[in-house]
Amino acid sequence: MTSLRLGYLYGLGAYLLWGFFPLYFKLLRPAGPLEILAHRVVWSVAFVALLLVALRNIGFLRALLRRPRTLAGIGAAATLIAVNWFTYIYGVNSDRVVETALGYFINPLVVVLLGVLVLRERLRPAQWSALGVGALAVAVLTVDYGRLPYLALILAFSFGGYSLVKKRLGLPAAEGLFVESAVLSLPALGYLGWLAATGDAAFGHVSAGHTALLVLAGALTAIPLLLFAGAANRLPLSALGMLQYVAPILQLGCGVLIFHEPMPPARLAGFALVWLALIVFTADAVRQARHTRRLRLDGTVPPTPAVATSR
Repeated sequence: MTSLRLGYLYGLGAYLLWGFFPLYFKLLRPAGPLEILAHRVVWSVAFVALLLVALRNIGFLRALLRRPRTLAGIGAAATLIAVNWFTYIYGVNSDRVVETALGYFINPLVVVLLGVLVLRERLRPAQWSALGVGALAVAVLTVDYGRLPYLALILAFSFGGYSLVKKRLGLPAAEGLFVESAVLSLPALGYLGWLAATGDAAFGHVSAGHTALLVLAGALTAIPLLLFAGAANRLPLSALGMLQYVAPILQLGCGVLIFHEPMPPARLAGFALVWLALIVFTADAVRQARHTRRLRLDGTVPPTPAVATSR
């Protein structure tokens, strides 16, 4: 099997798992969003620690402790991903799966916006057009909902900020997830201990299956992330960018077709504008990638190393 084909299989596997996450998180009720988040953090640490031990890759921690700026960046990344995870769990278990899907549809546009605001990047005209259509979509959806689609915006901006921090840190997927989860594990364990002391914990009090599902939250957090890392190391960024829409499409399908959440005409119009913005954005990205590839083959542009990002 070629490396490219393996990359597509890894990427599709990651986004399929992320796409069906709403079905999994629905099964974790009656545990509340904070309890689910705490278990996701704690069991992620345990799962990835076992993986790193099996791979004999614990030595990176010693080098990391000598890099205080990197540790501060990891703290920021951990905070952003905790906000993202909590918002997503809350959205799914409050029957707002469609709005959570919207957050991941607009996330690529938010990443571009953060590039302008934080990194002072210059945008091409097509990218500005995509951002403008995306802003119009948010305005239409605000009218439809009668409020800002704040869950979608929190998801998009928290994950966009997380991606920006992770890009600067440059940590491998497993090591990054381990350290981020470890940063969050102390408050998570404290919260779970408080729930157990007050008798409000769902863990161990619903059914054996429910308890097992909470424990599996760690593996189900790490596995798609590791698959994504494998895909990012094998695929061009344009191909990876196309695959990223698989997850929100599946999440939207779960919300509308399985959970029967409403999709009135105005909301559908707002989503259509988001999809139009993504078509413009993706077409421009593919065109630019082809142009850069031609220049590189001509020797005009020096080759650049592939950048692996993580979710």
